[in-house]
Amino acid sequence: MQYTVNIKLSARTLTGTLSGQNRGAVDWGWQGLIAHGCHSLVLIIDPCTSQTIQVLERHKANVVKVKWARENYHHSIGSPYSLRLASADTVGKIIVWDVATGAARCEIQEYTKPIQDMEWLWNQDASRDLLLAVHPPNYIVLWNADTGTKLWRKSYAENILSFSFDPFELSNLALLTSEGIVFVSDFSPSKAPSSSGKKVYISSPHSSPAHAKPAATSAKKALNKVKILITNEKPNAESVTLNDCLQLSYLPSKRNHMLLLYPREILILDLEVNQTVGIVAIERTGAPFLQVIPCRQRDALFCLHENGCITLRIRRSNSNSLALSSEEQDPDQPVQELTYDLRCQCDAIRVTKTVRPFNMVCCPINENSAALIVSDGRVMLWELKTNLLGPKPYCSYSGSTVSPLYCPVSFCGIPMGTQKKKFPDLSLDNMIGQSMAVGEEQPNVPYQQEVQLKFLLTGLLSGLPLPPFVIRMCPPLTTKNIKNYQPLLAVGTSNGSVLVYHLTSGLIHKELSIHSCEVKGIEWASLASFLSFATSTPNNLGLVRNELQLVDLPTGRSIAFRGERGNDESPIEMIKISHLKQFLAVVFKDKPLELWDIRTCTLLREMTKNFPAVTALEWSPTHNLRSLRRKQLAVREAMARQTVGSDAEASNIESPMISLLQEAESKAEISHNISAREHFIFTDNDGQVFHLTVEGNLVKDGARIPPDGSMGTITSLAWKADYLILGDVDGNVNFWDLKARVSRGIPTHRGCVKKIRFAPGKGNLKLLIMFNDGAEVWETIEVQMVSSIRTGRNINYKILDIDWCSSDKVVLASDDGCIRVLEVAMKSASYRIDEQNLTDLLWCPYLLLPRSCLALKAFLLHQPWNGQHSLDIMNIRYLESEEVKLLMVEQLNSILNDIQCLLLDPEFQLVQRCSLVARLFGDESELQFWTVAAHYLYSFSKEKELIPSNAVQENQASPLDICYDILCENSYFQRSQIERVNLQEAKRTTYDHTKKCADQLLLLGQTDRAVQLLLETSAENPSYYCDSLKACLVTTITSSGPSQSTIKLVATNMIANGKLAEGVQLLCLIDKTADACRYLQTYGEWNRAAWLAKVRLNAEECAEVLKRWVDHLCSPQVNQKSKAILVLLSLGCFSKVAEMLYSMRYFDRAALFLEACLNYGVMEINEKTKKLCHAVYADYARYLKMLNLQEGAVLFATKAGDAGAELLKDLQHSKEDKPIS
Repeated sequence: MQYTVNIKLSARTLTGTLSGQNRGAVDWGWQGLIAHGCHSLVLIIDPCTSQTIQVLERHKANVVKVKWARENYHHSIGSPYSLRLASADTVGKIIVWDVATGAARCEIQEYTKPIQDMEWLWNQDASRDLLLAVHPPNYIVLWNADTGTKLWRKSYAENILSFSFDPFELSNLALLTSEGIVFVSDFSPSKAPSSSGKKVYISSPHSSPAHAKPAATSAKKALNKVKILITNEKPNAESVTLNDCLQLSYLPSKRNHMLLLYPREILILDLEVNQTVGIVAIERTGAPFLQVIPCRQRDALFCLHENGCITLRIRRSNSNSLALSSEEQDPDQPVQELTYDLRCQCDAIRVTKTVRPFNMVCCPINENSAALIVSDGRVMLWELKTNLLGPKPYCSYSGSTVSPLYCPVSFCGIPMGTQKKKFPDLSLDNMIGQSMAVGEEQPNVPYQQEVQLKFLLTGLLSGLPLPPFVIRMCPPLTTKNIKNYQPLLAVGTSNGSVLVYHLTSGLIHKELSIHSCEVKGIEWASLASFLSFATSTPNNLGLVRNELQLVDLPTGRSIAFRGERGNDESPIEMIKISHLKQFLAVVFKDKPLELWDIRTCTLLREMTKNFPAVTALEWSPTHNLRSLRRKQLAVREAMARQTVGSDAEASNIESPMISLLQEAESKAEISHNISAREHFIFTDNDGQVFHLTVEGNLVKDGARIPPDGSMGTITSLAWKADYLILGDVDGNVNFWDLKARVSRGIPTHRGCVKKIRFAPGKGNLKLLIMFNDGAEVWETIEVQMVSSIRTGRNINYKILDIDWCSSDKVVLASDDGCIRVLEVAMKSASYRIDEQNLTDLLWCPYLLLPRSCLALKAFLLHQPWNGQHSLDIMNIRYLESEEVKLLMVEQLNSILNDIQCLLLDPEFQLVQRCSLVARLFGDESELQFWTVAAHYLYSFSKEKELIPSNAVQENQASPLDICYDILCENSYFQRSQIERVNLQEAKRTTYDHTKKCADQLLLLGQTDRAVQLLLETSAENPSYYCDSLKACLVTTITSSGPSQSTIKLVATNMIANGKLAEGVQLLCLIDKTADACRYLQTYGEWNRAAWLAKVRLNAEECAEVLKRWVDHLCSPQVNQKSKAILVLLSLGCFSKVAEMLYSMRYFDRAALFLEACLNYGVMEINEKTKKLCHAVYADYARYLKMLNLQEGAVLFATKAGDAGAELLKDLQHSKEDKPIS
């Protein structure tokens, strides 16, 4: 039995509009891919090539959340790069996926309500599998997402809506509840928080007095009067509470700041004083906010508005007016605050009842592109681009005007020098420089490139329109049409258009607007044309407007096939095209059948009024004399042999119907005209079968076969070779074998048979049957069911239409707006990404095998064996199979040209290359390490005067970004903290706030301002006496021995008696800050101690404090070694960093770091460091050997001296033994 060889079609799902519950289900991961929910499916999109590369199907309910796992750990063979995604649905099920294979790694189900929020823990030093989820109404549960184990559960008093992790401190978590915010400060992966958190209430900005007045002044001035929002008391009943707060999120760009999003404003809170320090308000006519994403690399906000417009707002550089005390400020001027200026915006979309923006995500690696998910299934990819305005001299701008944006002065951590070449827009921090801090001298760079930002639409994915659909696959592949065959699927939609999809790629081939009402059926007339019909809504008499169009696909031209006919007549029920594509039968609901000649578009015959009503119709596959004769001979031989097969299971009977049918065929055959003629059969309401012949322009009636008493009204027919299949209204299916003259009835008990279709391909007699509640595949000869799907049992959608798209694949249209291409088994449609026929090359090293992926990374990072960098992996000794090499070549070819040029640039330094490759791989931990390493390697080598003096100035203009917080240079960190306390002071409203500001000023050494604040305390205040004495103390402190020793004694007593903060303040007053830090560390206040050391101590003393902190971070109970390494980098302890990396078995990072240190000359070469270098290089050589990168392994084994001698011998032996594969 021969089957047609088919052009390979992959199982896939074409998706359409989203459900309202999918609104929050979207995430852009460090892996570089976007995931979003569509009903119960999860789509994976590659934003660079705008392709859907995977559809995950296992949820039975709508997906409400998706979250990519973080990549904040060191990757190795044991911990490879992998595409892990968690998705959660409305019935509380969480599935953790291996996206590359489409398989579920783990399923979690304990509760049955929709998951409100979930997030992977960002610190992955201890475990990279921890997932925190909010289970309604008030539980937070920590899961091990690898095993599905529940680690702990904690309940709270209110309903939890969402949560946000503090990106600077793992133990801080903020829960947005129905009444306010709960701050949790003792979050830990090992045990549930013991306290129930600190609860604060928030008055909505609209309930504040500022909004009660008539808005005579601008909205901005009114908002500036909103002083306090966070209170510890519950607000009164009439004030609107937090219900209209849309979102809460910590700012990743600076510590202890949070944003709250309301429809018409964004509030920036400083959590040290629980005070609003910035407000972004929308003008009265502006579109309200839906969502905001705060950036990390720059203090900027991506905002999504209700009209689908995305805006980027960047914080304005503060002018020196902040440095003025509040008395000197102009009272009419708005109080100084964080101001975010609108820098660019993209186009809005046309919002309708069914089309509205759902969600926005931003690329976490580069923060320079955003994706908008629209309810109709569209995904719009917007990218930020810079426009250079040329060099401009620096000038100072007043605080009230928008200051210009400048290019950064360094690229990947290294100053650009005088190069004027344009670097690619790699990431937000490579596109715009830092905003100037207060009191900062202007950098000694006379000119700097001013830039403007703009959004560019770089990708658009669109989904199917709203169901219902009808689908029809083009004629099957044959040996005759193999040269120009394309697997095209026509989809008729409810708005009258026909979409033609190319099923190899899954992309839309043509979209044709043909009809003015819902398309009810499509039939292909050839590989390049089809007929489609649509019917309008019936009028009072039940009459409609019928539209029947013949469409030429290459040109898109369509003609009204029935000419002027079609107005006010009975609706068309079906159209059927004959096998030779010569004739068309048009069946109406209450009107006789019409027969047309397709080639000439002429009506052959309109049946008489008394013609029976047609319930089902099918053309015979027998269509010319030669095949008729062959069939007749076979029938005669069979009749002569008088063999009637018997079946033990069912009593197969010689049927009078079958012999009547054969008589009709043989009569039709004895004709003198040679032209091809075709036959069709149809059934009427009584189940009678009629046979008609069409030849040229003649239509002849044939035999009539009486109804079969065992069947009801026939609803569907299918005919292929010698088999005729009938399905009826009660779910009975009759298999007629015309050759053997036997019939067999099967009751399926599944209700009305809607459609029956034979699979394409000679001898392929598989049958697809559609019922109201699903579909089945049957094997005709054995009369056996192959597979079955049923709504409510193994699928959660209703099937609208079916067809075969190849000899072994079926295609189903369903009411969830999707079209699925499935194997014959009709199992779920998740598939391996690498088996897909993608139209564009996809950069995703995660799809390679772990060893190949790491080899590719090592190849991109460092090629010291080459005179120059190469991207041709075929030219090196890489001992892998040709297949693996080709996959890697594919990956290398898919790297963007701009980035390829950078990688091939001989001036591009090793540390820059490392941070660029970390970006390419979406490796969070690597990117953070190399950004800090590049910065401090450069600045410490500059201190050693190994770099020309003109570059020194440039680096001063570019300190480490403030998002690195405690890792920044001391002077820059101190400036930013003074700026912050000035802002807090300008915003203070209550005594508590004033006290906090005074305390901070004392710690920062700003004693004069602190005294002013202390003296403001009113006489009625219980602390009046205390504050007055404190003011006196601060002003009269002298450095005389006795007073110092007294204060020190008082301070230590205070600390011993539980007044740590007060004691520390006193020690700072007498310049005993180092002691204060030691006390803070003793009492577990490690972050506070580090902060104090950075703002008050000289470099040596500060380093002492921070080194003790490093030891603490490395201790087993804390286990935050990655943070400890970054702190050591900021202190310039480079050999200690290399030792730690080596002890943690990060051989690749350690070796490259040592190379970079030697390049910069920041490491002293002595016996100890030599020994370390040799050990690191030897292990890195073993690592490269394991990755099959022979040249690299030989080179580092040579560098490793004695430690690598043995390995070098092995490598040289293997070199002689193995030819290059």
